[in-house]
Amino acid sequence: MKAIHNPLLPRALHPGAWWLWALGLAVAASRTRNPLLLLLILVVAGFVVAARRTDAPWANSYVAFLKLGLVVIAVRIVLQALLSTRSQGNHILFTLPQIPLPDWANGVKLGGIVTAEALLTALYDGGQLAVMLCCIGAANALASPRRLLKSLPGALYEMGVACVVALTFAPQLVTDSRRIRAARRLRGRSRGSFRTTAMPVLEGALDRSVELAAAMDSRGYGRTAQAPLRQRRITGAFVLLGLMGMAIGIYALLTDAMAEAVAATALAIGVLLAVSAMAIGHQRVGRTRYRPDPWAMPEWLVTLSGVLTAGALIVAAGTGVAGLVLAGPLVVPPLPLLPAMAILAGLLPAIAAPPPSGGRRREAVPA
Repeated sequence: MKAIHNPLLPRALHPGAWWLWALGLAVAASRTRNPLLLLLILVVAGFVVAARRTDAPWANSYVAFLKLGLVVIAVRIVLQALLSTRSQGNHILFTLPQIPLPDWANGVKLGGIVTAEALLTALYDGGQLAVMLCCIGAANALASPRRLLKSLPGALYEMGVACVVALTFAPQLVTDSRRIRAARRLRGRSRGSFRTTAMPVLEGALDRSVELAAAMDSRGYGRTAQAPLRQRRITGAFVLLGLMGMAIGIYALLTDAMAEAVAATALAIGVLLAVSAMAIGHQRVGRTRYRPDPWAMPEWLVTLSGVLTAGALIVAAGTGVAGLVLAGPLVVPPLPLLPAMAILAGLLPAIAAPPPSGGRRREAVPA
């Protein structure tokens, strides 16, 4: 009997739905350099993270990605200031000391004049990349990495087992380092050398990871059924061709390297081949799942919001909607109505996704 999931009851949303929603926002950010639309995407992602994140350790990754985005913007502006030329604009802001370069570096300069057009172009380009990184950070903050690995298809089973062991190593490093620092403080040693601290940390983390691998092996993890050689070759060929098709299609859609119809066809063929390879490879793995993550109406709504946002921005960029690309760096950015409404559709998970279970902080009740 199929279970009926009430969207109002607290439960964890399927991690795949969160990733599809976040990737939709990232694709939407890749289609525009309008700072107002990019800021709107950033606000949408941050609002959903604030509304549906838990208290798990990975839930704070969105702030880390925000800081990384600021670093990306700063690096982009600094490089543009050092390498910009007068041809990028006529509004000179200041002049840096110029470093002479050898003859073989003709056409490249370090320092010199810095124009307002060059800095604004760097700001918009860096902001686009920063917003895309923050969308990925939103997926990391909302989706449990272990539950995501548990949802992998059977064809990727061995990779999932290896990733689980690898994911156990990093948190154990942090736990062991805190334990060793606390033990050193109890002994009256506030500081220690890297050698006396790093070796116990690495040893403890490796021991626990090996113990986990041995426990997983004793329970039958990684056991695969026998498959004919022809089936294994077909699976490998489908996986390789599918990955190539998806890579070519995604690259072409993001960079306009070829016609959108050709890029979409390559992407569709790649996805079809990859899904076929996973379906064939799933026969080699015999495993059961205890309480698998459901895929109900909330998951469909969250995925639909990301697909709708990405699709609307792709169509708008293909039809030449004004406002997605600025006419010039010094032009006041407009706010196109239809793309903005499509981005606001990304707020749907804040309402459609069920509240997270067992991880929300309880508000303190005043005495």
